[in-house]
Amino acid sequence: MRKKLGRSLALVFVPFIGSLLIRFLYLTNKKVFHAPQRITDDPVIFACWHGELLMLPYLYKYYRKTPHAKVLISPHFDGKIISKTVKYFGLDTIAGSSDKSPTKVLIQAIRSLKEGYDIGITPDGPKGPRHEVSNGIIMMAQKTKAKILLLEIKPTKYWQLNSWDKFIIPKPFGTLHYYATTELDISDMSMEEARSRIKKGLLHAK
Repeated sequence: MRKKLGRSLALVFVPFIGSLLIRFLYLTNKKVFHAPQRITDDPVIFACWHGELLMLPYLYKYYRKTPHAKVLISPHFDGKIISKTVKYFGLDTIAGSSDKSPTKVLIQAIRSLKEGYDIGITPDGPKGPRHEVSNGIIMMAQKTKAKILLLEIKPTKYWQLNSWDKFIIPKPFGTLHYYATTELDISDMSMEEARSRIKKGLLHAK
């Protein structure tokens, strides 16, 4: 009972506090965008590594002044926290993962792209392996012909958690370097070629 109450309270307060923290970190850092100034108005798949997703809402906002996106989030408790947090930035979510109802999640994502939503995804989430690209992003891009924008967020000052994804939290008063590739079309690539291109693009700023 106590655990259930604690989780219920966390779902109320942690997302709100988290959204304030993200805004604080963004406002107290300088921002440098190494990215195309414009992208297509068609639905796009925005992809970044799981460990770099904290500041992703602001890179999305760089391209879409009016949010119209769904982010794939784990259905586990930590995923629920993230889901409620990103809603403060105008983003909707699709609950699911590669190990729980992957076909259902893929169908929902494909349907959302066809309805005009952008999709946000971490190709190595929700459990890893770190920096390895799962099949989901490739399949949804090839089924819908949607372009992929590969994103990296590199703060000059940060804390790094001892988690599987080496999750990064920027420190205040540094510089956030936002990287984005040109739109990647993988519709005619083999699965392994697409996987290699996505992984290379997501590691290009290292």
